[in-house]
Amino acid sequence: MAEQQPKKKLILNAFSMQTPGHMNPGVYKSPKDKGSEYNNLDTWIDLAKKLEAAKFHAIFFADVLGGYDVYKGPANLHPTIPAGAQFPLIDPLYSIPALAAATKSISFGVTASTTYDPPYGHARRFSTVDHLTKGRVGWNIVTSYLESAARNFGLDTQIEHDERYRIADEYLHVVYKLWEGSWRDDAVRSREDQLAGLGYADPNLVRQINHVGKYFKVPGPHTAEPSPQRTPFVLQAGTSTAGKKFAAQHAEAIFLNGHSPELVRPSVDSIRQQATEAGRDPQSIKIIAGANITLGETDEAAQARFAEIQQYADPEGALALFGGWTGYDLSKYADDQDFRFVEAPAVRGMVNHWAATVPGKNDVKWDKRTIAEYLLLGGNGTHLVGSPKSVADELERWVEIADVDGFNLSAATLPGTFDDIIEFLLPELRRRGLFWDDYAVPGGTMRENYYATKGRTRLPDDHTGAQYKWKAGEENQKFLAAEQK
Repeated sequence: MAEQQPKKKLILNAFSMQTPGHMNPGVYKSPKDKGSEYNNLDTWIDLAKKLEAAKFHAIFFADVLGGYDVYKGPANLHPTIPAGAQFPLIDPLYSIPALAAATKSISFGVTASTTYDPPYGHARRFSTVDHLTKGRVGWNIVTSYLESAARNFGLDTQIEHDERYRIADEYLHVVYKLWEGSWRDDAVRSREDQLAGLGYADPNLVRQINHVGKYFKVPGPHTAEPSPQRTPFVLQAGTSTAGKKFAAQHAEAIFLNGHSPELVRPSVDSIRQQATEAGRDPQSIKIIAGANITLGETDEAAQARFAEIQQYADPEGALALFGGWTGYDLSKYADDQDFRFVEAPAVRGMVNHWAATVPGKNDVKWDKRTIAEYLLLGGNGTHLVGSPKSVADELERWVEIADVDGFNLSAATLPGTFDDIIEFLLPELRRRGLFWDDYAVPGGTMRENYYATKGRTRLPDDHTGAQYKWKAGEENQKFLAAEQK
């Protein structure tokens, strides 16, 4: 009889955004929600401390660079602003050092774009935060998808999708060179040598990167000395053909959304296969699925709680989010239009997918009202509503069928959803052996705790960024050779 494999310990992140309504437009009106306090640092410090006490791996902060202005558009934010639908919002990166100062082990994933932010300044900012958090920061790489963002950065329209990924690929090589290869590992002198008058660092061990490519020209050197992780932990979300190819080359963790594990599994297999072809260990890429969870002591109590929260949500805000995510303005259609049968193939395909996979929604008319109701709490991801046992059963099913490594848990109410997860769900997951009792490396870096390996602070040697490592004792030639590939 074959030996039973130990259960996979889940990676659990709190998925949030520094805005009134992340995946829950309008819910800031609930007396149980603190979305309207998004710009109060204490809100996020309190949440970080609470999540760390529960041993969450990380808080993952989403971000966008424009408003959702497609619905009832063009360039119309009137449905978006009253709902607080990811507008207004603030840059999450600046709060991270304060959250790190109030905690010890929880990590922080921060979204930043490769399309509008030049790589030299970006590398400096993330090195700064990696220093100030003692290595507890990850970068969620996005190429940006909003037309409003493109206009805000001086373009008439977005750069073509696959071209954005080609830009991102070169961008990553620029920042790898800055983070991994501009300073040799032993460039900074010991305190004894500094006090002996030999200087803070050896100038022969700090070099320009002299990057000249199709999109970027960056001489360097990097202004920040090596931080605990050098390269922040690399996160990525995107399952297009170009996105999966990019992830297989660069990502250490990938976020996927889907309504059923059966439909997510092909994307997981494709990413792992492409990683293998790129010479990487496919199991080193952690696959994180999105989930919105509403809990109650019983399934019926959870459904009642979901309905109670939904009363505060804003349908117009939900349709504004849909417009930004898809580029389609549903206000152009009649209120009773069934979107399973519209001419627009992208909308028709998406809605038919929902109709086939969302429990209890196969026989309903998928008009604007149904779409809005579906997106009100949790957005375009899986919604799990039930008792701790029911939700844990479903999470186990996702791990078994989709081969995911963990979940990004979004909040219907902040912090109420996370309070319920901590009180009801985590004990059930621990009872099943699915979640750790403590951090694998208390006080460790994000990379150490994601891989549950003390000392694993740096990019693995099979990662594409590792070719730029300038290790102690090595001469300059290795980096120069890699530069000319």
